[in-house]
Amino acid sequence: MSFTRRALSLCLSTSLAAAPCGAAGTAFAQPAPAQPNLPNIAQYQVPAHAEPHLSPAQMASLIRHHIKYVFVLYQENRSFDSYFGTFPGADGLYSQPADQTPGFTQPIMNTDGTMGTIQPFRIGPDQFAADTDDIDHSHPLTVAKMDVVDNQPKMDHYALTEEKKYSPTGNPSLKAKQFGELAMAYEDCDTVPLLWAYADRFTLMDHVFEDMSGPSTPGNLSIFAAQTGVTQWALHPAEGFKTASGPGAPAINDADPYWGSPRDPNGHKNVPVNPADFAGKHALEAPQLNQTYASLALTTAGGDIKSRTSHDADAKTDLADVDDDIGFIQHLDHHKIAWRWFEEGYSSKPQPDNQGPTDAVGLHASYIAHHNGPQYFGYVSNNPEMRADMHGLHAFFTAIKSNALPSEGGVFYVKGGYKNEFGMKPADPDPAVQKKFIGDDDHPAYSDSQISESLIARAVNAIAASKYWSQSAIIITWDDSEGDYDHVPPPILIHGPDGSPISDGPRVPMLVISPFARAHYVSHEIGNQASVVKFVDAVFALPPLATLPDEEKGRTLGESEFHQKNIGPLDAITPDVGNLFNAFDPARLDGRAKPLPASYATLPANWVTTLPSQSGASCKALNITPVTPPTPSQIPADFNPRPKTNPSKTE
Repeated sequence: MSFTRRALSLCLSTSLAAAPCGAAGTAFAQPAPAQPNLPNIAQYQVPAHAEPHLSPAQMASLIRHHIKYVFVLYQENRSFDSYFGTFPGADGLYSQPADQTPGFTQPIMNTDGTMGTIQPFRIGPDQFAADTDDIDHSHPLTVAKMDVVDNQPKMDHYALTEEKKYSPTGNPSLKAKQFGELAMAYEDCDTVPLLWAYADRFTLMDHVFEDMSGPSTPGNLSIFAAQTGVTQWALHPAEGFKTASGPGAPAINDADPYWGSPRDPNGHKNVPVNPADFAGKHALEAPQLNQTYASLALTTAGGDIKSRTSHDADAKTDLADVDDDIGFIQHLDHHKIAWRWFEEGYSSKPQPDNQGPTDAVGLHASYIAHHNGPQYFGYVSNNPEMRADMHGLHAFFTAIKSNALPSEGGVFYVKGGYKNEFGMKPADPDPAVQKKFIGDDDHPAYSDSQISESLIARAVNAIAASKYWSQSAIIITWDDSEGDYDHVPPPILIHGPDGSPISDGPRVPMLVISPFARAHYVSHEIGNQASVVKFVDAVFALPPLATLPDEEKGRTLGESEFHQKNIGPLDAITPDVGNLFNAFDPARLDGRAKPLPASYATLPANWVTTLPSQSGASCKALNITPVTPPTPSQIPADFNPRPKTNPSKTE
C-alpha cells in the first residue's frame, strides 16, 4: 500500500467527520436550504440502492454524450487543508486523531531561541483572513516543508522551514515566527462561503495533488499539458535545470515565458508581458526555455493540425519535438475541438476603466505572464493561428453572454490577475490592504480571497444562465498549495535533474460542478492537475498526450537515462492519476435521475457581487458546521496574518 493510500485508509477507518469516508467518496446529508428559491435536491436524486453500476467505458461514453463544454476556473495558491480541512466528510485536519495525522504537531522556534510546537488553527473574519501575506512555495522549500525521508513525505516541517527562511541562523525575529505560524493557519466557510457553497451542493475532490512540488508556473503548464517538460528533459538532457531557481526542463519555477520576454525576437508584438516583469532588479532575469512538448493545443486541433501548425514562424525549432505527434494526430483525422485561455490583463484592447492602467508603462499591469501556461509554448505564441486562442478575462464574459463560444465545444480556462475588473475592495479598512489586496486569482499577497471567490461565482452564474449549462462541466481548482500545511503525503512519482522529488506535491482543492455531477459528495479519487487533461481527453475522445509517439519516445529515454518510469505526461499510463469520473452521478448520466438545474448552481446576486460582511454569507447562512476537535487549537498570541504588509509594532 502506498503512503497516499495508507493515509486515505486512515481517513476511512477513523474519521471524526460528520459522515464517515467511503471507498470512493462520501455522500452527506442535505442541509436546510439557506438561500431563496434553492430547489429541493431530493427530486434530482435516486436512492443509493438504485444507482446504476456503470463500467469505466460506459461512464466515458455517457460523459462524452452529455458534456460538450469544459470550463476550468483556475485559481492560485491554496492547500486543501487551508480551505477545506474542516469540510464535513472530507479527509481533513480532524478526520483522524492528532497522533495519526502527519505533521499535525510541528516544531517552531520562539523568539528567545526556545523550541515550541504548533498545531493547525482557524482564522476568520476577525483576523481579516481573506488577506494574508504570501509564504514561500518555491520547489526547494516545498520539499523541505514536506520533509521527505526515504521517499516518504512526513509533512511536518511547514512552520520551521518557513520561519528559517527569514531567520536562517540565531533566534528568529518576530516576523520570521509569524510567517512560520501563518503556514499552519486555515480558513473555513466564514471566510470563503461561496466556495463552500459549491462544495456543499456539488462534488469536492479531496485527494488531488500538485503535479509538481513548487510554485505557480508548473501547475499552469500541467493543467494544459499534463507535465512541465519531463519529456523535454529526456529528449534534451543538457536542458535539465541546473538549479531550481533557473531556467531548464522540467519547468519547476516561476520564470516568465521566453515568449514576450526581452529575448523574444518579436518582443511584445505577439504576446504581452507585465511591464514590471523585466524592469529594475528583474531586468537581467532569464526567462524559461521554450516549451517543446505536446499539449492540448495540438490534440484539440484534430485533422486541422497540419494546417494550424503550418503558420508557426519558426517551425524547425518550435515543432521539432512534436513532429511525429503532429503526423499521428493528423492521421487520426479527429474533429477539431476548441480551447481558449482567458486571463485578466492579457488583451491589448482597452479594458474597463476600473481594471487599471492600459497604456504607456501600465499596459497589461494586471497581467501575470507566468500564470499563462500556453504562452510558454513556441508553437502557440509564435503562431498567429494558435495564439489567437489566448484572450483577456473580459472576453470570457462577453463570449458567454453573447453565446459566442465555438459550436464544436471545447475546454476554456479562466484566470484572474493582479487587479479585479469589478472595482471590489477588501473588507479590511487598513489602507495598505485596500491598496494592495485587489487581485482576484486568490494568490496571497495581492489577492483578496473573497474578491477571488466572487470572480469564480460570477463565472459560474454566467455559465448557469447561458445555453452552455446543460452540456457543461465546471472545474474549480488551484495551481499550487502556497506552502500552506497539508497533512496528506503525496505520492512521489518523479525525481528531477538535481535528485529532488519533483512530483507529486501537496494537495490542492478541486470542485466539480455540472448538471451531471454528484450532489453533496466528497470524492476521494486520487489525482493531480493532469487529471483535468485526462478528463478533457475522455470527454472529447482525444488521444492521451502520454500515448503520442514523441512523448512515448521521451518516456522510453527517461526510463533508460534516468531509471524512472513516469517521465512522461500523466494523462495515461501513470498510476494514481484519476480522470474525475467519480465526481459524476451515474444515475444522472444514464437518465434515471434528472440533471441538476441551473438554479442549483446559481448563487444569489448579492452574495456574488458583495463581500460576506455585507451579504451575510457565512457558515451559519449555509447551514454548515465545520468539523472541529473537542479542543480546537488557539490562535497564537503573536499571530499576524500579514507580517510583511503590516509588520507588528513590537518587531
